[in-house]
Amino acid sequence: MRSLGLNPSDTELTDMVNEVDADNNGTIDFNEFLNLMAVKVQVGDAEEELKNAFKVFDRDGSGTISAEELRHVLTSLGENMTAAEIDEMIQMADKNGDGTIDYDEFASIMMRE
Repeated sequence: MRSLGLNPSDTELTDMVNEVDADNNGTIDFNEFLNLMAVKVQVGDAEEELKNAFKVFDRDGSGTISAEELRHVLTSLGENMTAAEIDEMIQMADKNGDGTIDYDEFASIMMRE
């Protein structure tokens, strides 16, 4: 979150986790993280925050998020997903069918359009 320009205190982080922790296990999975970020992005300067979030995922600056980039970010968030699970996530977001997630597809997911 800090890399996205959000600097919550420890108490605020705990409150955010509790707010989106749907399964009440004390941690948030990737979908819960997306829900949290969707809420936070809507609160501030949405366009700028979305661009910053996209840059976190788009590690090589290509303008798209590949399966490998998604895997890397998810792993850094503590999510250990199989290649098949990551491919499924890409397919769900990849509206133009090119095998990657571009900014518009990313924004659509984050804003829950």
